[in-house]
Amino acid sequence: MARIESHPGGASLIAERPNSSRGRSWTTLLDAVLGALVEIPVAILVAAEIVILFAGVIARFVLHQPLVWSDELASILFLWLAMLGAVVAFRRNEHMRMTAIVSRASPQTRVFLDVFATGAALAFLLLIAWPAFEYAQEETFITTPALEITNAWRAAALPVGIGLMAIFALLRLSRIGSIRTVATALAAVAAIIIAFWLAEPLFRQLGNLNLVIFFIGVVAGSVLVGVPIAFAFGLAIFGYLTLTTQTPLMVLVGRMDEGMSHLILLAVPLFVFLGLLIEMTGMARAMVAFLASLLGHVRGGLHYVLVGAMYLVSGISGAKAADMAAVAPVLFPEMKARGAKPGDLVALLSATGAQTETVPPSLVLITIGSVTGVSIAALFTGGLLPGVVLAVTLCLVVWWRYRKEDLSHVKRASRREIGRAFVVAVPAIALPFVIRAAVVEGVATATEVSTIGIVYAIVIGLVVYRQFDWTKLKPMLIDTACLSGAILLIIGTATGMAWGLTQSGFSRSLAAAMTGLPGGAVTFMAVSIVAFIILGSVLEGIPAIVLFGPLLFPIARAVGIHEVHYAMVVILAMGIGLFAPPFGVGYYAACAIGRVEPAEGMKPILGYMLALVIGTIIVAAVPWISIGFLS
Repeated sequence: MARIESHPGGASLIAERPNSSRGRSWTTLLDAVLGALVEIPVAILVAAEIVILFAGVIARFVLHQPLVWSDELASILFLWLAMLGAVVAFRRNEHMRMTAIVSRASPQTRVFLDVFATGAALAFLLLIAWPAFEYAQEETFITTPALEITNAWRAAALPVGIGLMAIFALLRLSRIGSIRTVATALAAVAAIIIAFWLAEPLFRQLGNLNLVIFFIGVVAGSVLVGVPIAFAFGLAIFGYLTLTTQTPLMVLVGRMDEGMSHLILLAVPLFVFLGLLIEMTGMARAMVAFLASLLGHVRGGLHYVLVGAMYLVSGISGAKAADMAAVAPVLFPEMKARGAKPGDLVALLSATGAQTETVPPSLVLITIGSVTGVSIAALFTGGLLPGVVLAVTLCLVVWWRYRKEDLSHVKRASRREIGRAFVVAVPAIALPFVIRAAVVEGVATATEVSTIGIVYAIVIGLVVYRQFDWTKLKPMLIDTACLSGAILLIIGTATGMAWGLTQSGFSRSLAAAMTGLPGGAVTFMAVSIVAFIILGSVLEGIPAIVLFGPLLFPIARAVGIHEVHYAMVVILAMGIGLFAPPFGVGYYAACAIGRVEPAEGMKPILGYMLALVIGTIIVAAVPWISIGFLS
């Protein structure tokens, strides 16, 4: 019989083969050796990024001698961090995957589906390996401006990471299931690929119907049988480009590179590490103790704190994944200790990610202003209140769900206890204000600011709380890279999908259809909400804005909708799609950060998503919420 093991970060159904113990021993040894050879460099990369970016802050703000090469070097190392982190996540089987169906299957079927999922991931890796190598070769002709080295040093991370993941996939297949199960599952993967390849002449005649087949059918089918999300996206866009277009596959690798290596996303691993650091140094416990003393006796109290905390820190890093990574590790442990279910926590975390999309400073707001000509200052002013409206709707759901919460075991804190907890927590509570002040005062960029938080947390942990376990640093750095790699690979393949959708001409067709709608502003706004919820589930915020903003904002103005009002509604609707399962990338990022299986949050998130939709409708129906404070 097969043995099924569970691993953190998703449903990992590993079935060790009972026979061939000699074969299993050498593959296990090889896996451990290669794993160490990847984990040590990736831990060094995370530490190096922190040092480089913080050195840039000191050189520019303190010494007034900017390091012109710091951002460039950080960008080069970041792609290596992302790809090797994805390798670590693959080895640990911690890439996010949907297991709502897989978990209900019989043990034998679960083992088969796990082998099938690994085989599907391996198929994508093998198919993309040569284009990745060609892409790295092409980058040899580009020289970086500051360091004056060939860009191949950076681009080589893609084929190296893909090759290492393929090796770990083969090692896993050598250890899981019976030989018959592995052969059957791999044959099924091969048969599906061959069937699609033979159907190429048919696909080329279907036009934009292929968008439904690949971006909905292939993605949905792959996700539901347990293929990791990143690889499901990758298979869909690879199949679409190969079988329906003449696009060189090297272009797909370039789009993945672009999606994964945007320097603003470097805030993701740094905030992930900051979250782990806050917990290790005792800062998290101090903050939670104070918040619990204030709201611990209130039903659902810490859930309200989560909503407020996301509003407070939102936009600091410019990446929603980084915002969630800064908040979740602080609150989740105590909320779980108080009986909150992990699925509900990750559902609320995901919902708050959508809630705070309009809160400045926001990269989406800056982008929408740059591509549409709308005043960024006006967008910043208009974005504050819509986030509050959605926060209120989420809090109403929290109140309803936790109105009967049993708090008989929770003692209400006295004023003296609250005061004492506040004094202890002041250094920890000051952290988000230190981070925000650093951005507002121009001390650091949105990417660099997390390093200030890290240094602050280290100093406070050593000097104030005197709780700093040096032995935990290496595992924390590796865990940071692992989690970040899983998130960034999803973003990379999703960016490839976004590019494919752009090239299909779908954007022009959508704009033409919406221009001819009857009913004026009301119908146009309603259709925009539905359309951007759908688009948000396929595209990231910035690609969607760049693609559709210049097309739809003139239409909005023509039908009498204020451009700031329309921007708020569009961003909120897109945020709902981005964080709504089963296709929303943001939802899986929240699950990865919370280390919760995606299936657990499916049911709890429905109420929160309904609250967000209601809040968005309120914002759409009452223009004053968006434009009332504009001068």
